Amino acid sequence: MFEDLKPHLADLRKRLTISAISLFVMFMIMFYFHEPLLTWMVAPLNQALIDVGKVSVLAANGMVTTSQVGGAFFVAMRVAFFAAILGALPIILSQIWLFVAPGLYDNEKKMLLPFVFGGTTMFAIGVAFAYYVVTPFGFDFLITFGSFKFTPLINIEDYIGFFTKIMFGFGIAFELPVFAYFLALLGMITDRTLISFFKYAIVLIFIIAALLTPPDVLTQMLMAIPLIMLYGLSIIIVKFVNPAPKEDEDEDEDEDEDDEDEIKDEKTSE
Repeated sequence: MFEDLKPHLADLRKRLTISAISLFVMFMIMFYFHEPLLTWMVAPLNQALIDVGKVSVLAANGMVTTSQVGGAFFVAMRVAFFAAILGALPIILSQIWLFVAPGLYDNEKKMLLPFVFGGTTMFAIGVAFAYYVVTPFGFDFLITFGSFKFTPLINIEDYIGFFTKIMFGFGIAFELPVFAYFLALLGMITDRTLISFFKYAIVLIFIIAALLTPPDVLTQMLMAIPLIMLYGLSIIIVKFVNPAPKEDEDEDEDEDEDDEDEIKDEKTSE
């Protein structure tokens, strides 16, 4: 058994090595540009602090601080690592696809470029949505709340961790239609599968939104609503790619009719 796994383990090591090298190269490049990247990442926070200053004289001096001796250096590394993941994402996705490709049919192996392009594009859209829609509302609400009593002194290390968590959360969430498409292409799911799981998906979506966003209802809704829409889009995509067999639909209808007949019989006997 172990001998059978050795080729797969060797291929996995190869894919992980290539991904790690690409990530390291991108990290070195992004570290050189960490200052403009940090400026971009802190812009929503600065705008929120400016808004607080407009409504509160006490909080007008709110600023971003660091509590560590090497805080600026470690923040630069985290910023570079975040940007490196985004930059290396096409290579990482391609390695994931190449790892699973040997188990696919020839026509399925040709989907490498759509998988890489679609996955990268949707991740970028998720990050952009989080940056331009979610963070302005979320940061403005959280910082403005209580600003008449407290001066906001934001720790930059905490902020960067918080920021990247939101960005990655939305980026991964927006991959849902892409993964649904390729799972349907492989025959693993059908539109009926997603429809039957919808009520459970709603619960999971709100749990994920609560875990990945600030503890306020507005930001959680800003994540949950797009996720529900993306789930609906996934159902439509899967319906075109791998619709449920008509026999299954007929069987479900027959089962529903049988259940109705049983209920009627029980009522009649009573």
